Amino acid sequence: MVVVTSAAVAGAPVHRVGPRVGALLLMGGGDVTPEIAQRFVALAGGRRGHFVYIPTAAPDEEIVPADLAAWFRTTFGVEDVTILHTRDRAQADTTAFAAPLETATGVWFGGGRQWRIADAYLGTRVESALFGVLRRHGIVAGTSAGASILASYLIRGAPEGNWILSAPGHERGFGLLPSAAVDQHVDRYRRETDIEPVLRSHRDLLGIGLDEATAITVVDGVCTVLGVGRVILHDGKPHGARAYAVLRAGDRFDLATSTVSRRGDPE
Repeated sequence: MVVVTSAAVAGAPVHRVGPRVGALLLMGGGDVTPEIAQRFVALAGGRRGHFVYIPTAAPDEEIVPADLAAWFRTTFGVEDVTILHTRDRAQADTTAFAAPLETATGVWFGGGRQWRIADAYLGTRVESALFGVLRRHGIVAGTSAGASILASYLIRGAPEGNWILSAPGHERGFGLLPSAAVDQHVDRYRRETDIEPVLRSHRDLLGIGLDEATAITVVDGVCTVLGVGRVILHDGKPHGARAYAVLRAGDRFDLATSTVSRRGDPE
């Protein structure tokens, strides 16, 4: 996976790419709509794929593996799901723990607090195995905190509270979506412009804000919007009176060319 940027040249555009193979799906929290669920399963190769659900962002009292597996099967209409969870980095770095990811076609990170995911899995075999899922043309997805952790820059990663945008020691995500920072629950908390201070300090980043029940897929370097809400795109360009573009279902954004195309535009 390679990111090509020209940020060293003042005023020059930044060129970004997504995963060269495989797919990502990032959702802004809220209910998983049937459309989003179906797209995730399709990109994982269909209902007969092997799915892994990682609920580590949630607090301990919400992690009941049997209940989570039942929810996943009902929501996504699949049977083969493994619940993968630990708070122990040493365990996460073992071959045995990461083994379900070695055959996974679809991985889903649940919501909660993204620092919990970072503390458990960054720099371990789990993180390496996620890139392996993409190399095998699978999909890695996440909602809420599970979406933010997939980007290279981790926004709202402070254990002290999610109102803190940048937290030293908790600023790195998995980087499956490189040169990007992803915010979520934008509509619920009116976060349309919250990400701007981060982008002023890190001018190579693409800022993506996701409403609830809304997602983007990233396939072949193109982001496509799904769901009922908006995607708030901070791409460093003016958009009328706003410093961001508003994308809705069916709209697309090419990461390499920073080009927005609207649903219904001629091909």
